[in-house]
Amino acid sequence: MINQLDILVFGAHADDAEIGMAGTIYKHIEAGLRVGICDLTYAEMSSNGTVETRKQEAIEAGELLKLSSRTNLGLPDRGLTITPGHIEAVTAEIRRHAPRIVFAPYWEDRHPDHVACSKLVEEAVFNAKLRRYMPDLPIVNVEQLYFYFINDLGQVDLIVDTTQQYEMKEKALSCYRSQFEQKVTDTVATPLNQGYIERVKSRDRLVGQRRLVPFAEGFAVKTPFLVEVF
Repeated sequence: MINQLDILVFGAHADDAEIGMAGTIYKHIEAGLRVGICDLTYAEMSSNGTVETRKQEAIEAGELLKLSSRTNLGLPDRGLTITPGHIEAVTAEIRRHAPRIVFAPYWEDRHPDHVACSKLVEEAVFNAKLRRYMPDLPIVNVEQLYFYFINDLGQVDLIVDTTQQYEMKEKALSCYRSQFEQKVTDTVATPLNQGYIERVKSRDRLVGQRRLVPFAEGFAVKTPFLVEVF
């Protein structure tokens, strides 16, 4: 069954997409587009929180952003590999939603799962258009694959002004209390609960400065843009 989306965003873990592009997601939803997020894992290896709390946090963030779809493929956290089974799972998700545009994490990041997710999505976007690959599902030709930044900011090819949506981005991130809040007990110190949201905010200010807007989210591409005239 096809649940068609305009935009499908992939992340290795719930909160990846929100960190990188919650403002852009919400901006496009405000414009009337159908946007979905697919998390590849349940983040079962995270030092804080549990699978169940992370699931609930993802649901809360998705409802806040008014997503048309939020799914989880249940692939192994810290076990994402560029193997046929994992590529097939991501390809099937693309074919189930037939998006025009796909987003994936940037291909360089300190977290190996983000890098693996990036490569898996790139492979799946390519395979989704092959008619003899997984022929039980209709082919999908994705118009454009964009890459968003999570931990490390690379070469920014385009930016989206998210100033008007930034309050919503902060609210979406605040849903992930198990990851970003430092509690007195039962919490392990990680980069995420040591002022991480403020660092994300500083990064988005820095990206916005490139075009003199208060906040923006940056993206990279591997395929050049085609224009007729400037």
